[in-house]
Amino acid sequence: MSQSNLIRILIADDHPILGQALTMFFQCEPDMTVVGHASDGREALELFHQHQPDVVLMDLQMPKMEGADAIAAICAKFKHARIIVLTTFDGDEDIYRGLRAGAKGYILKGAEPDELLDAIRTVHRGEKYIPPSIAAKLAKRMGSEELSDRELEVMRLIAKGKNNQQISNVLHIAESTVRFHANNIFGKLNVSDRTQALVTALNRGIVRL
Repeated sequence: MSQSNLIRILIADDHPILGQALTMFFQCEPDMTVVGHASDGREALELFHQHQPDVVLMDLQMPKMEGADAIAAICAKFKHARIIVLTTFDGDEDIYRGLRAGAKGYILKGAEPDELLDAIRTVHRGEKYIPPSIAAKLAKRMGSEELSDRELEVMRLIAKGKNNQQISNVLHIAESTVRFHANNIFGKLNVSDRTQALVTALNRGIVRL
């Protein structure tokens, strides 16, 4: 196959060993080649502009700029971008955030090699690649009530171990307002206390430690 007909892939992941392993893996495929490896979200944006790859494999958690933010930035500048989230995170909020940003596919790092190849070829054809397990979690997320920006701020501070008074000081709001937001969070997450809220938020990918 001529070089011009190869699927040109950009890998964005902050683990060099994984990037090297994926590069070697794709180079064994007759219809694929790797044009670059970004170690953070900002570099992914720069390398996309430089190489104009056919498909990007993007991790979600990276330094400097998270994957979802990098996806949104790339898609805002390059409407033709075809990006697949390749990550270990399978929380419904992670999935929602990645696809909302503009990703055309979502696949976990524990997937079989043939599934990853299928995802790349599918997205390269202009189609979406959403495995059934991912689609089910996305459907669940779409039926859930979303936390407001302020509630997300409170939830992130809860995740850092802050009590209501400390959250009040950080956000410059009354402690009663913190309790109000916390109760709203509990209701939306269908939990009854801070510990349950934290566990649920971590499992769903709403916050990270």
